[in-house]
Amino acid sequence: MRLKLAISGAFAVFVLAISSVVLGHGDVTPQAVDTTGLDELPEEIAAENPYRVAGGEQYELAQKIGASGYNQNCARCHGLEAISGGIAPDLRMLEDGEFGDEWYMERVLNGYSQNGAYKMPPFESLLSQEAMWAIRSYIEVQPK
Repeated sequence: MRLKLAISGAFAVFVLAISSVVLGHGDVTPQAVDTTGLDELPEEIAAENPYRVAGGEQYELAQKIGASGYNQNCARCHGLEAISGGIAPDLRMLEDGEFGDEWYMERVLNGYSQNGAYKMPPFESLLSQEAMWAIRSYIEVQPK
């Protein structure tokens, strides 16, 4: 009887431990980003962050919108305030300017898979270009 009780207790502890790991990341479904107020971009993906190029109010608004978008879609893997905890790359270390923009957009659009498993989902059909560039604008202003 004691053995049965011990096994049942061990199993319960195991189930609780596994459920905390599985549920630890919370809802990992990509979330929509409200880009109200940002200039609508052409359908073709820009080669460089258009909000940085435009500067001024659009860039500041993009940073605010990007903060929300980043926290909803990126922080669980890339860390709060873009400071990686080791699961995924530290996005503050992306190159500045057009080259960094190109790498960033390629990765966001297409995701990243390794050995047939997605490490980062493709966001091409999930986020608007405005949302993607707003998130990049937020990342750019985080202290390195």
